[in-house]
Amino acid sequence: MFLTGFAALAVMPLLPVAARDLDGVVLYPLVAGAFVAASLLGGVLGGTWADRAGARRPLTAGVVLTVVTLLVSATSTTIWQLALGRFADGIAAGLVAVSVNVAIGESYPDHVRARALALMSACWIVPSLAGPPLAGLVAAWWSWRAVFFGLAGLTLLPAAAAVLLLRGQAPQAGAAQGTKEPETPVRRPALPAALAVSAAAALTQYGVSAWDVRHVVCTVSGLALLVLFAPRLLPPHTVRAERGLPATVLLRALTSGAYFTLEAFVPLMLSTARRVPGVVTGLAFTGAALAWAGASWLQGRLQDRVPRHQLVAVGAGVMAAAVALAVLCVLPAVPAATAVSSMVLAAVGMGLATPSLTLLSLTHAPAGGQGYASSAMQTSQNLGQTVVLALSSALFSAVSTATTGQLAPFVWAFALLVLPVAGTVCLAARTRMTSPDQQRAPEPAATTSHHAEPVDET
Repeated sequence: MFLTGFAALAVMPLLPVAARDLDGVVLYPLVAGAFVAASLLGGVLGGTWADRAGARRPLTAGVVLTVVTLLVSATSTTIWQLALGRFADGIAAGLVAVSVNVAIGESYPDHVRARALALMSACWIVPSLAGPPLAGLVAAWWSWRAVFFGLAGLTLLPAAAAVLLLRGQAPQAGAAQGTKEPETPVRRPALPAALAVSAAAALTQYGVSAWDVRHVVCTVSGLALLVLFAPRLLPPHTVRAERGLPATVLLRALTSGAYFTLEAFVPLMLSTARRVPGVVTGLAFTGAALAWAGASWLQGRLQDRVPRHQLVAVGAGVMAAAVALAVLCVLPAVPAATAVSSMVLAAVGMGLATPSLTLLSLTHAPAGGQGYASSAMQTSQNLGQTVVLALSSALFSAVSTATTGQLAPFVWAFALLVLPVAGTVCLAARTRMTSPDQQRAPEPAATTSHHAEPVDET
């Protein structure tokens, strides 16, 4: 997980450099969005595979594919090869993310899972501090390709070790689950639907990058495909926030969409409208990573003191305060550096809400369906990020064309985020366990010391 975080935080700042070097700046939005779009497909594949064969096989496939795709990206001679590498890397990330959740569900009783998730969040602290500057130095002194080659080499040995730790561990259907939800059937997502949703996400992210006929057609087509096919990848009645797993999956989409959209627009505002030094923007990402890890550690210590659904509501409330602070920072009289605190505050909310939603999803998963639940959560997170970011970007572009001011578009983009966080606060109670004794699952007869958790940072 340490290397996963390092790779995620090191690669993203290099993509604009690689796109320029490959004469493909025009297609940069497609390259940047390919990872998230493909992780939708990878999550569906990983969830179905994990329920059938346990966590080890999809995890093996995911880590091997990760190394291969890093090499594909490193040897890119065209922008299309780089986009292909990022798309394949997204599939690998989806496989790994779902497999790791299933591994935790198979290996740990409920009262230990929270601390395992907190430990995995802590693995992002050092990468957040060292990843971007080290990658920048390597790219400046040598080449951006060297970063991809180096990450492939570093990932190979620990990835093999993680796979070996799960060797011989068979899937334990429901062994570590607390709640069985017979009213939530395990409806396996169809592969064509997953492919359609991945294509729709890529179209949407490319389409909102500009306002012309071609981009509008791509945006409308992508959103139409999402509306048509996305419900087939989620539990029944997710849109209606039915109690249990459907509501948990929906809230993952709302919180992730709000956070990652805020994370996209605050640095943009700092670098363009407020003209702050780049080091300030870097501090925003570092502070957010530290805040997320700290809040995740805290929720692990509150396991037996505060119900999980209440932690979700509190986390969403903190995010609402962060959104309000971001809107306030648009005012010229407010110091620009104050916007950094909005990202940090939002990360605190996510550190409380995200692990809690992950644990609730494992608890609400039907018997033998932890892979299904993890896949639904991964898919929901990526869908939420795609849709909320697309809506905010479209609103931002529309206001930008209607006004000459630089700050007004940010006000509307931030204000839109009030809707998903307020919805999370209102719907958090629908994710609660039906009785207190379901907060703790019976400990399996045999447990392992394997630690793994996907922390989806884009």
